[in-house]
Amino acid sequence: MNLPTPLTPAGQEGLRALLAEPHRALIGLDFDGTLAPIVADPEKAVAHPEAVPALAALAPKVASVTVITGRPAAVAVRNGGFAGVPGLEHLTVLGHYGAERWEATTGEVTAPAPHPGVTAARAELPALLAGTGAWLEEKGGRAVAVHTRRAADPQSAFEALRGPLTDLAARNGLIVEPGRLVLELRPPGVDKGVALLEHAREVSARSVLFAGDDLGDLPAFSAVDELRTAGTAGLLVCSGSDEVTELRKRADLVVDGPAGVVGLLRALAERLA
Repeated sequence: MNLPTPLTPAGQEGLRALLAEPHRALIGLDFDGTLAPIVADPEKAVAHPEAVPALAALAPKVASVTVITGRPAAVAVRNGGFAGVPGLEHLTVLGHYGAERWEATTGEVTAPAPHPGVTAARAELPALLAGTGAWLEEKGGRAVAVHTRRAADPQSAFEALRGPLTDLAARNGLIVEPGRLVLELRPPGVDKGVALLEHAREVSARSVLFAGDDLGDLPAFSAVDELRTAGTAGLLVCSGSDEVTELRKRADLVVDGPAGVVGLLRALAERLA
């Protein structure tokens, strides 16, 4: 399988560094929209059928493969089918934007106590959402997401709710993270960029590839830019979406959704064979 060529000089350098020293490379991946296709009901989102085989082929050849997601870590592990897979013995899943951590070596999730503001905001949401067609996704008490994809007019519902949800979040010490027809209320100071930076330092990465598809992945893109400035090569991959053009503009390489991400992972594994 041919390995695609990044469009930017920085991305080309990132790929060269990854191929030259795979044992110092960190592969960071979003879950929904990157490893798993977007579906109307997030609970039914499962990894692309070729994602786990591709990850299992690549993981033993690099320093770390890490899934960084806004979902609870246990949900990402379940929906991804990551547990007990030969080749993924050292996979790490950072859930709730890094607030939770699941290690394949132990099969356990570790996390700090939930933020009390999430519980308080959750209590007000049913009244606020009445009649909008939006619905809630619980995230283990650590965040709550409001989806409008199933509303009669998803984009109008999204825009109408953005202000009230921002006010609700502020009253409870939270922030609102917009995404693809979803508004997530969660604690500040926790994002994919922070999680990626900490993990890159933990594994002493000399190159970092990060693939994402949504606005919540922009902090991880910024983290890769920060690492580049400090001398660590980076490759930014957009799991193509017409809904999030900002990510596409910042990427070094755009692939065709989860199928394209899987193809990239397989091509990397084959090149490193």
